[in-house]
Amino acid sequence: MDKKQVITDNQRSSNDTGSTEVQVALLTARINNLSNHLQANKKDKHSQRGLQLLNGQRRRLLKYMERTDYDGYIALTDKLGIRRGQRIVK
Repeated sequence: MDKKQVITDNQRSSNDTGSTEVQVALLTARINNLSNHLQANKKDKHSQRGLQLLNGQRRRLLKYMERTDYDGYIALTDKLGIRRGQRIVK
């Protein structure tokens, strides 16, 4: 995972490093990395807990983004390949 690359791919402006889109993209990269680690190390319970915490944090951010910027939420989840529940037609 290259953190700078993830930030530049998802930032709104040149100085943006903390928007919701960037945070979700960084969490997604960490989750994917940790998932690959856990496939090779199935008994690593500490990393499993860390993965659950990251998933919860990303879920909360996505929920916030769905409430505030629905079109951006749809675009980001499609771009990152994140599954989501029923779409709400607005």
